[in-house]
Amino acid sequence: MSPEEFQSASNVSRETMDRLKVYAGLLIKWQKAINLVGKNTLPDLWQRHMMDSAQLFGIAREIVEGRGPESRSLADSVWLDLGSGAGFPGLVLAIMGVGQVHLVESDARKCTFMHEVARETGADVVIHTCRIEKLQDKAGQPGQVDFISARALAKTDQLLSWSVPFRSQNTVCLFPKGQDVDLELENLLEFDNSVIKKWPSRTHSESVVLQISSP
Repeated sequence: MSPEEFQSASNVSRETMDRLKVYAGLLIKWQKAINLVGKNTLPDLWQRHMMDSAQLFGIAREIVEGRGPESRSLADSVWLDLGSGAGFPGLVLAIMGVGQVHLVESDARKCTFMHEVARETGADVVIHTCRIEKLQDKAGQPGQVDFISARALAKTDQLLSWSVPFRSQNTVCLFPKGQDVDLELENLLEFDNSVIKKWPSRTHSESVVLQISSP
Protein backbone atom coordinates (compact mmCIF):
# COMPACT_ATOMS: atom_id res chain seq x y z
CA MET A 1 0.00 0.00 0.00
CA SER A 2 1.33 3.39 -1.00
CA PRO A 3 0.74 6.60 0.98
CA GLU A 4 -1.72 7.67 -1.72
CA GLU A 5 -3.64 4.40 -1.42
CA PHE A 6 -3.70 4.78 2.36
CA GLN A 7 -5.12 8.30 2.08
CA SER A 8 -7.82 7.14 -0.30
CA ALA A 9 -8.76 4.16 1.88
CA SER A 10 -8.73 6.07 5.17
CA ASN A 11 -10.20 9.33 3.82
CA VAL A 12 -7.92 11.45 5.99
CA SER A 13 -7.36 15.11 5.21
CA ARG A 14 -4.25 16.39 3.44
CA GLU A 15 -3.03 17.95 6.70
CA THR A 16 -3.46 14.68 8.59
CA MET A 17 -1.71 12.81 5.79
CA ASP A 18 1.23 15.21 5.92
CA ARG A 19 1.58 14.55 9.66
CA LEU A 20 1.41 10.78 9.13
CA LYS A 21 4.14 11.07 6.49
CA VAL A 22 6.31 12.85 9.06
CA TYR A 23 5.65 9.95 11.44
CA ALA A 24 6.57 7.40 8.75
CA GLY A 25 9.77 9.25 7.91
CA LEU A 26 10.84 9.35 11.56
CA LEU A 27 10.08 5.65 11.94
CA ILE A 28 12.27 4.72 8.99
CA LYS A 29 15.07 6.98 10.28
CA TRP A 30 14.97 5.72 13.88
CA GLN A 31 14.57 2.08 12.85
CA LYS A 32 18.23 2.11 11.83
CA ALA A 33 19.23 2.52 15.48
CA ILE A 34 16.28 1.07 17.41
CA ASN A 35 14.22 -2.01 16.58
CA LEU A 36 10.85 -0.24 16.56
CA VAL A 37 8.95 -2.63 14.27
CA GLY A 38 9.70 -5.89 12.51
CA LYS A 39 12.27 -5.16 9.80
CA ASN A 40 10.35 -7.16 7.21
CA THR A 41 7.23 -5.00 7.75
CA LEU A 42 8.87 -1.71 6.74
CA PRO A 43 8.37 -2.14 2.98
CA ASP A 44 4.63 -2.33 3.63
CA LEU A 45 4.53 0.24 6.42
CA TRP A 46 1.33 1.93 5.24
CA GLN A 47 -0.64 -1.33 5.19
CA ARG A 48 0.92 -3.25 8.09
CA HIS A 49 1.10 -0.40 10.60
CA MET A 50 -0.65 2.77 9.47
CA MET A 51 -3.85 1.21 8.08
CA ASP A 52 -3.90 -1.49 10.75
CA SER A 53 -3.99 1.36 13.27
CA ALA A 54 -6.24 3.75 11.34
CA GLN A 55 -9.01 1.16 11.04
CA LEU A 56 -9.63 1.51 14.79
CA PHE A 57 -10.49 5.17 14.26
CA GLY A 58 -13.23 4.26 11.80
CA ILE A 59 -14.63 1.60 14.13
CA ALA A 60 -14.58 3.95 17.12
CA ARG A 61 -16.33 6.64 15.09
CA GLU A 62 -19.11 4.20 14.16
CA ILE A 63 -19.51 3.24 17.81
CA VAL A 64 -19.72 6.87 18.92
CA GLU A 65 -22.16 7.79 16.15
CA GLY A 66 -24.32 4.77 17.03
CA ARG A 67 -24.77 6.10 20.55
CA GLY A 68 -26.56 9.19 19.31
CA PRO A 69 -25.98 12.96 19.58
CA GLU A 70 -25.65 12.92 23.37
CA SER A 71 -22.48 10.80 23.32
CA ARG A 72 -18.98 12.23 23.55
CA SER A 73 -17.30 12.73 20.17
CA LEU A 74 -13.96 11.16 19.32
CA ALA A 75 -12.45 14.65 19.37
CA ASP A 76 -13.39 14.87 23.05
CA SER A 77 -12.59 11.26 23.97
CA VAL A 78 -9.78 9.89 26.11
CA TRP A 79 -8.05 6.80 24.74
CA LEU A 80 -5.63 4.45 26.50
CA ASP A 81 -3.20 2.47 24.33
CA LEU A 82 -1.46 -0.41 26.12
CA GLY A 83 2.02 -1.54 25.09
CA SER A 84 2.33 1.18 22.47
CA GLY A 85 5.78 0.23 21.18
CA ALA A 86 6.50 2.53 18.25
CA GLY A 87 3.11 4.22 18.68
CA PHE A 88 0.76 1.86 16.86
CA PRO A 89 -2.13 2.34 17.05
CA GLY A 90 -2.17 5.15 19.64
CA LEU A 91 -0.08 7.79 17.87
CA VAL A 92 -1.90 7.24 14.59
CA LEU A 93 -5.23 7.70 16.37
CA ALA A 94 -4.04 10.90 18.04
CA ILE A 95 -2.88 12.32 14.71
CA MET A 96 -6.23 11.38 13.14
CA GLY A 97 -8.14 13.34 15.77
CA VAL A 98 -8.84 11.43 18.97
CA GLY A 99 -9.05 13.99 21.79
CA GLN A 100 -6.27 12.71 24.02
CA VAL A 101 -4.35 9.46 23.86
CA HIS A 102 -2.39 7.95 26.75
CA LEU A 103 0.45 5.73 25.52
CA VAL A 104 1.93 3.12 27.87
CA GLU A 105 5.32 1.61 27.04
CA SER A 106 8.05 0.25 29.31
CA ASP A 107 10.91 0.61 26.78
CA ALA A 108 12.39 4.07 27.39
CA ARG A 109 13.97 4.22 23.91
CA LYS A 110 10.62 3.66 22.24
CA CYS A 111 9.11 6.32 24.47
CA THR A 112 11.81 8.74 23.37
CA PHE A 113 10.87 7.99 19.78
CA MET A 114 7.17 8.57 20.49
CA HIS A 115 7.98 11.88 22.19
CA GLU A 116 9.81 12.95 19.04
CA VAL A 117 6.91 11.95 16.79
CA ALA A 118 4.45 13.78 19.05
CA ARG A 119 6.63 16.89 18.99
CA GLU A 120 7.02 16.84 15.22
CA THR A 121 3.35 16.13 14.48
CA GLY A 122 1.63 18.03 17.30
CA ALA A 123 -0.17 14.90 18.47
CA ASP A 124 -2.04 15.32 21.77
CA VAL A 125 -0.62 12.39 23.71
CA VAL A 126 0.57 11.58 27.22
CA ILE A 127 3.40 9.05 27.27
CA HIS A 128 3.84 6.85 30.34
CA THR A 129 7.20 5.08 30.55
CA CYS A 130 6.24 2.19 32.79
CA ARG A 131 4.86 -1.32 32.88
CA ILE A 132 1.11 -1.49 32.37
CA GLU A 133 0.43 -2.92 35.82
CA LYS A 134 2.19 0.08 37.41
CA LEU A 135 0.22 2.73 35.53
CA GLN A 136 -2.65 3.08 38.00
CA ASP A 137 -0.19 4.18 40.69
CA LYS A 138 1.46 6.88 38.57
CA ALA A 139 0.73 10.59 38.69
CA GLY A 140 -1.09 11.67 35.56
CA GLN A 141 -2.66 8.29 34.90
CA PRO A 142 -5.86 8.67 32.86
CA GLY A 143 -8.40 7.06 35.18
CA GLN A 144 -11.45 5.64 33.44
CA VAL A 145 -11.30 6.23 29.70
CA ASP A 146 -13.58 6.04 26.67
CA PHE A 147 -11.52 3.55 24.64
CA ILE A 148 -8.70 1.09 25.30
CA SER A 149 -6.55 -0.50 22.61
CA ALA A 150 -3.65 -2.93 22.43
CA ARG A 151 -2.00 -4.33 19.33
CA ALA A 152 0.03 -7.55 19.17
CA LEU A 153 0.60 -7.44 22.92
CA ALA A 154 -1.09 -10.29 24.83
CA LYS A 155 -4.08 -12.62 24.90
CA THR A 156 -7.50 -11.09 25.37
CA ASP A 157 -8.01 -12.22 28.96
CA GLN A 158 -4.69 -10.62 29.98
CA LEU A 159 -5.56 -7.40 28.14
CA LEU A 160 -8.89 -7.20 29.96
CA SER A 161 -7.18 -7.85 33.29
CA TRP A 162 -4.78 -4.96 32.69
CA SER A 163 -7.71 -2.78 31.58
CA VAL A 164 -9.80 -3.17 34.75
CA PRO A 165 -8.63 0.02 36.56
CA PHE A 166 -9.38 2.12 33.48
CA ARG A 167 -12.75 0.69 32.41
CA SER A 168 -16.16 2.11 33.22
CA GLN A 169 -19.55 0.84 32.15
CA ASN A 170 -19.16 2.87 28.94
CA THR A 171 -15.56 1.99 28.06
CA VAL A 172 -15.00 0.15 24.79
CA CYS A 173 -11.93 -2.02 24.20
CA LEU A 174 -10.69 -2.47 20.64
CA PHE A 175 -8.11 -5.23 20.18
CA PRO A 176 -6.82 -6.27 16.72
CA LYS A 177 -6.51 -10.06 16.70
CA GLY A 178 -5.30 -12.78 14.33
CA GLN A 179 -6.53 -16.22 13.35
CA ASP A 180 -6.37 -17.64 16.91
CA VAL A 181 -9.01 -15.24 18.18
CA ASP A 182 -11.73 -17.87 18.61
CA LEU A 183 -9.52 -19.96 20.90
CA GLU A 184 -8.81 -16.89 23.01
CA LEU A 185 -12.53 -16.16 23.25
CA GLU A 186 -13.38 -19.73 24.26
CA ASN A 187 -11.14 -19.35 27.29
CA LEU A 188 -12.38 -15.84 28.01
CA LEU A 189 -16.10 -16.58 27.90
CA GLU A 190 -15.77 -19.18 30.64
CA PHE A 191 -15.47 -16.44 33.27
CA ASP A 192 -16.27 -13.12 31.59
CA ASN A 193 -19.68 -11.73 30.63
CA SER A 194 -18.47 -8.94 28.36
CA VAL A 195 -20.34 -8.06 25.18
CA ILE A 196 -18.12 -8.98 22.22
CA LYS A 197 -18.34 -8.00 18.57
CA LYS A 198 -15.96 -8.87 15.74
CA TRP A 199 -15.14 -6.32 13.06
CA PRO A 200 -13.46 -7.64 9.90
CA SER A 201 -9.90 -6.42 9.61
CA ARG A 202 -9.11 -4.08 6.73
CA THR A 203 -5.54 -5.35 6.53
CA HIS A 204 -5.76 -9.15 6.71
CA SER A 205 -8.55 -11.53 5.67
CA GLU A 206 -8.04 -13.85 8.66
CA SER A 207 -7.85 -11.09 11.26
CA VAL A 208 -10.50 -9.17 13.17
CA VAL A 209 -10.82 -6.26 15.56
CA LEU A 210 -12.49 -7.30 18.80
CA GLN A 211 -14.90 -4.81 20.30
CA ILE A 212 -15.41 -5.58 23.98
CA SER A 213 -17.71 -3.66 26.31
CA SER A 214 -19.57 -4.18 29.55
CA PRO A 215 -23.01 -5.87 29.44
